Amino acid sequence: MTSDTPDATAPGPTPAVRPASVIHEGLPTQLPDIDPEETQDWIDSFTALVDERGRERARYVMLRLLESARQKQVGVPALRSTDYINTIPPEREPWFPGDEDVERRIRAFIRWNAAVTVSSANRKGLEVGGHIATYQSSASLYEVGFNHFFKGKDHPGGGDQLFIQGHASPGIYARAFLEGRLTEEQLFRFRQEVQHGRGAGLPSYPHPRLMPDFWEFPTVSMGLTGINSIYQARFNRYLHNRGIKDTSQQHVWAFLGDGEMAEPESLGAIRIAAREELDNLTWVINCNLQQLDGPVTGNGKIIQELEANFRGAGWNVIKVVWGREWDALLARDVDGVLVNKMNTTPDGAFQTFSVESGAYNREHFFGPDPRLRAMVEHMTDRQIEKLPRGGHDYRKVYAAFDAATKHVGQPTVILAHTVKGWTIDALEGKNATHQMKKLTKDDLKKFRDRLYLPISDRDLETAYESTGTAPFFHPGADSPEIEYMMERRRQLGGSLPRRVVRAKAPKLPGDEMYAELKKGAGNHKVATTMAAVRLLRDWMKDPEIGKRIVPIAPDEYRTFGMDSMFPSAKVYDPAGQTYESVDRNMLLQYKMSPQGQMLHEGISEAGAMASAIAAGSSYSTHGEAMIPFYIFYSMFGFQRTGDSIWAMADQLARGFLVGATAGRTTLTGEGLQHADGHSPLIAATNPAVVHYDPAFGYEVGHIMRSGLERMYGTSEAHPLGEDVIFYITVYNEPVAQPAEPEGLDVAGLLKGMYRVSSPGGDAEGPRVRLLASGVGFPWIDEAARMLSEDWGVQAETWSVTSWNELARDGIETGKWNLLHPDEAHRTAYVTAALGEGANANAPVVAVSDYMTAVPLQIAPWVPADYRVLGADGFGFADTRPAARRFFQVDAPSVVVQALAALADAGEIDPGRVKDALEKYRIDDPTAVAGVKQEGGDA
Repeated sequence: MTSDTPDATAPGPTPAVRPASVIHEGLPTQLPDIDPEETQDWIDSFTALVDERGRERARYVMLRLLESARQKQVGVPALRSTDYINTIPPEREPWFPGDEDVERRIRAFIRWNAAVTVSSANRKGLEVGGHIATYQSSASLYEVGFNHFFKGKDHPGGGDQLFIQGHASPGIYARAFLEGRLTEEQLFRFRQEVQHGRGAGLPSYPHPRLMPDFWEFPTVSMGLTGINSIYQARFNRYLHNRGIKDTSQQHVWAFLGDGEMAEPESLGAIRIAAREELDNLTWVINCNLQQLDGPVTGNGKIIQELEANFRGAGWNVIKVVWGREWDALLARDVDGVLVNKMNTTPDGAFQTFSVESGAYNREHFFGPDPRLRAMVEHMTDRQIEKLPRGGHDYRKVYAAFDAATKHVGQPTVILAHTVKGWTIDALEGKNATHQMKKLTKDDLKKFRDRLYLPISDRDLETAYESTGTAPFFHPGADSPEIEYMMERRRQLGGSLPRRVVRAKAPKLPGDEMYAELKKGAGNHKVATTMAAVRLLRDWMKDPEIGKRIVPIAPDEYRTFGMDSMFPSAKVYDPAGQTYESVDRNMLLQYKMSPQGQMLHEGISEAGAMASAIAAGSSYSTHGEAMIPFYIFYSMFGFQRTGDSIWAMADQLARGFLVGATAGRTTLTGEGLQHADGHSPLIAATNPAVVHYDPAFGYEVGHIMRSGLERMYGTSEAHPLGEDVIFYITVYNEPVAQPAEPEGLDVAGLLKGMYRVSSPGGDAEGPRVRLLASGVGFPWIDEAARMLSEDWGVQAETWSVTSWNELARDGIETGKWNLLHPDEAHRTAYVTAALGEGANANAPVVAVSDYMTAVPLQIAPWVPADYRVLGADGFGFADTRPAARRFFQVDAPSVVVQALAALADAGEIDPGRVKDALEKYRIDDPTAVAGVKQEGGDA
């Protein structure tokens, strides 16, 4: 007996109640033992159970006790993982309402056509790739949904949103072929999108931009399906709670792979779904245990690992591990030996068992334990070999889907155990399955026989010889199978996937909305970030579009001066505000509401982008035009979430991305990781992104108005609005904000550049032209003054609102000229704008707060000597003057560069360049150590 154990037989007073140390998965570590004798009785009973009945029996009793404790609402933690068996036992499976025989034949038709689609794409002379095995493993998962659960766009409740695993696209095309939505010719042209004419072939993966009437969500960028589906389900609730649309009957279904769950984005936001109780969301994870090169976790158990992750995050977890043929065996498992074997067998072994013979499985899975061997002694080797995984059992999958749709208060994840390449003997379960693209004639014959398809050897061989692949199969539109599947889809609201644009164009505000920004700020200095936020606030007050604005920020609303919106617009939270706020007595108190308009995503740019995608595509997914306004540190946009921005473009989403605190030298107090010198370049790689870098408030007004009208207005070219995304970089540095000049060249401003000032016609001296964007314009404005007063050089200044759009115009002009040799050549806008007037031959000096590659984009079209200054290299922490002197982008540096260009042109004495260099010391940041800066910390 240890000193910590009270002696129940010893005389004396009752021992004082003392805390007992309990350490187990979240239970408090200090619990008082109010009855030590009773506690010891329970421990002794459990010890006897282990000794007399064995560990398996003791484990079963413990599990039942924990289950009972949860049912009685006793505060014990949930198990992070359960046995490696189906969550739903046979006695709890619901009645299956369909015709399983007909649905099995439908699956056979789709399996065949999906495989032939990929195999035909790899015929000799074409060989464009594809993936056969993924859909074969998940066919039952999809077909249960299509025949019984997935609501179409014509459903009274609005229809479900379906995120399809990218590599499963051939199976979805094959179903659409049976439904008459796609032709045999289109299947034969899988992965051939232009050589037969646009729209005549099929893209590799789910892609709304390439098939805008078919696909709704792009999903093949691994991991993004997870986070985007969560925020889609959340946005559905946001629309409902704000009274914009009733989404109460709409469900989000997301299909993912077990290998895909290794991507951080897959699991990174699952706590959000649980926290917001998104029971309108179901994930179906196809656990075929394989990734591209081999097992997902060969030495572990991915289903158990995922179960622990999701249970720990607060999800409802349903495991579909074994088919119905295992039920009788499990019923006979009185000692728990079979369950224990299932629990302890690693995935790599299960992958082997899936491809080996029944005799091998009898010997190596059942054989080591005589109790297991006896359990299957009545079964033939063939029966053992065919014991199925649960993800291929229609009734097991139906039970899981049914339970998921009825579960309340939590999102659900279904973990379905499958075999990759199921039903194709040449592919099943093999490590190389993902890379196997083509089936031989013998492979196809075996596949046909396994599916019991009425295709003769002669027809198959004839097709193979003439086309390099097997024939597609369609039983006829009036066959029982096709009539059945079409009726099921009619009952559920029409075929899926399907993308429909039903949103009405909102009435957009007129000139009066932008009047304030046109006035300028007088003697005050204002940052362009504040100008953009000011216009956003005015938009939100508009009676037509106000409610459609969706402000989004990752924990940075206060940084951008948007805290004034908290009391009125409020932060969205489905639970409202259940506590008394610490700043409740302040004017700008933080306020949450289920009807809140502002989406506050916490420190998650990935989550903010997922919200922007959901909001920006609401015009098609919900028939409601919503206008996302996602504002963030520009450094943390394209660099951190460029893949999500690409997905936003793929999904034909629209909206505003506002890169605030932009530039490499403008937020220098924050240092290297906050100093953006390259986001415009990354933005230029995305064809859907229109980037602007405005210098003045009135430019911000015209640019944001243009974005609103292009994306949400109507035009002859784009009657339903234009599928673009506006990326606007704005700055935290207060600068002078002049009034909009009379006769402003608005067309030039929107094309990318316009002239701001010119030297008078009587001004004497050499001429240069200075170009700048964003916060760089004050530098050239000051440089123009210095050149005139100190060096007798006359400068013309230009505001470049978009280097990217100017470069795109130049590229498109060149392409047009190449393809129209018989017509008069067009001139790029840059060439035309700079090639006019008395200064047409003057050197051009360009500068921005970005690396030189940004202004260099337009170099091919500048019709004169072109010099560029930029902030190349890593950022650092210091004052703006010091940083700009270090990078040589400030006004004196512009002056020296302009003089150097004039000297090279023979217009001034080269010695003057040296004089200027010595005068300004542009190579020495210590020369500006005493220069003060104004405002703009973040």
